[in-house]
Amino acid sequence: MTDTETHTEHGDPAIARGGEILRTEVGSGLHGIAIAGTDDHDEMGVFIEPPACVIGTAGPMDHYVWRTRPEGHRSGHGDTDLVMYSLRKYLRLATGGNPTVLLPLFAPAASVYASTELGDELRGLGSAFLSQRAARRFVGYLDGQIDRMLGHARGGKVPNRPELVERYGYDVKYASHALRLAYQGLEIAEHGRLTLPMPEAEREHVRRLKTGGVATMDDALDQIRAVRNRLVESLESGSAVLPAEPDTDRISVWSIEAHRRHWRDHHGF
Repeated sequence: MTDTETHTEHGDPAIARGGEILRTEVGSGLHGIAIAGTDDHDEMGVFIEPPACVIGTAGPMDHYVWRTRPEGHRSGHGDTDLVMYSLRKYLRLATGGNPTVLLPLFAPAASVYASTELGDELRGLGSAFLSQRAARRFVGYLDGQIDRMLGHARGGKVPNRPELVERYGYDVKYASHALRLAYQGLEIAEHGRLTLPMPEAEREHVRRLKTGGVATMDDALDQIRAVRNRLVESLESGSAVLPAEPDTDRISVWSIEAHRRHWRDHHGF
């Protein structure tokens, strides 16, 4: 990544980049649904804050953002968006089932850009984060994408990609996100795993929706809701293979030890 005068940056780069333990691709490329010449590049990282931010008086530094585009401008093809979370914030989001935050735990090796020993251990804990709570969060997120596709976003705003509405009659990107989330939530609920990139059949279905292969919004909604209904049925019928909640005890024990080891090795603490 090359800094320019127009990039966006929030947070302390020395803390985030200096304490980095994991960074992977996220977004369309990771899912296997990127469309050549249209999608930007998204990355997510995890870092460990120094002791002063956790048990001292400096205050937390829980996230860092770096974007090639200036503040307020949409990212496009060739742009890079990076968000990094402190380990403590990352674990809160991941145990809550945030779909995007879970991705670095299951990214294939080719999509892992940086990983220390602690990063490898964090990824090894991936199954501890998967739960019925996570699957239900996927339902919530996909419903949010449907709302945006229908123009019911917060504040009553219409979708922010009018060029897609003009070309296809509806925002196919919101539709593809909703379908992807439905398939991934279903895989978590039925099989207790998250495959990245998406399995071929599901991936091609999402790509077809994303490229305007489903002619009307009503047809797109029918296809999305069919998968959503399978996901909800799996959760409500009790057939889901997942525990109700993530294994927070196991995750917490590891987090404490991870902070101790990192501080010992990097801060002489």
